[in-house]
Amino acid sequence: MKKFKSVIILILIFIGVILLGIGLGCKDIFKEIIRHDKKYILTDRPEEPKLQIIDLESTTRPVGVMIDNHNDAWPHAGLNDAYLIYEIIVEGGYTRLFALFKDANTSMIGPVRSLRHYYIDYALENDAVLVRFGNSPKASSDVYSLKVANLDGLINPGNMFWRDSSMTYAPHNAFTSIENIRTQVTKKGYEKEVTDTLLKYSVREIKLNKMEGSIPANNINIKYSYIHNTSYTYDVNSKKYLRTMNKTPHKDRITGEQYSVKNIIVIKVKNYNLVDPENKGRQELDNIGIGDGYYITNGYAVPIKYEKTSRSGKTKYTYLNGEEINVNDGNTYIQIQPINQTLTIE
Repeated sequence: MKKFKSVIILILIFIGVILLGIGLGCKDIFKEIIRHDKKYILTDRPEEPKLQIIDLESTTRPVGVMIDNHNDAWPHAGLNDAYLIYEIIVEGGYTRLFALFKDANTSMIGPVRSLRHYYIDYALENDAVLVRFGNSPKASSDVYSLKVANLDGLINPGNMFWRDSSMTYAPHNAFTSIENIRTQVTKKGYEKEVTDTLLKYSVREIKLNKMEGSIPANNINIKYSYIHNTSYTYDVNSKKYLRTMNKTPHKDRITGEQYSVKNIIVIKVKNYNLVDPENKGRQELDNIGIGDGYYITNGYAVPIKYEKTSRSGKTKYTYLNGEEINVNDGNTYIQIQPINQTLTIE
């Protein structure tokens, strides 16, 4: 008798599910009946949304490209396809960018410029193949002592780089492509499976305005030196930040569109002149240790802490309560700002 009642209940539940699906038109919802504690329970299992900025199931090894950021190198090409970009001070008060690509197929990236040794740390923490066009003496030494997977345009330029003299001049006109880079990665045997990412991404929108200590962040100005400022303006419609350098909109050479950014991380790091036999004012960066910063997205900023325990160790970004931050689904710029320069968020 009990078995008969159970069968009747099960049939009625199935009929109810069919009628409910027809009535609501729920074609995208996967429903099933499961047995739990001797009761029949109806559960919904909607398909989990996937990240757009990066495929977490991909095992493709990232590549990190050194990007010239002297004003004679503007406009850049291909940065719109990078999922993560660092901006750091170099000699002369200028900055250079380090752009990371994973599964993109970007046809033009650059201008590519020479390496400074502290950018190696950010290739290592992302397990990326480092791509550059030359290097400083210390960078050259560190690449080999640390056994960094790297591709240097000075060694074999014809197979990976080309010069574009239509808009600028050497050394500000060396370009490459993902296809060229991947070909050389294969030849050098640098391919490996990489599944871990530096940052944790959220498919659901992170709203910093609900967090303790949050402040409005519609306009951000990050001063690097007396000759270089990077700034961002929040666009409410796209929920992204439009990027500007030295009051000039930062635009792509190919598309002509101003670069937009979903997440901005600003951290303060001490820099000073490196003891360099060439005496060119190259910089040292005290990036190993603990420091302060901000995470900025969707028009708000919250104070954070960062910690990097070694050159190859992943930088950990946390809220002030110690919880590791998640970032919104979208590209991220990590602005490593000199500790003695002004950061304005308003």
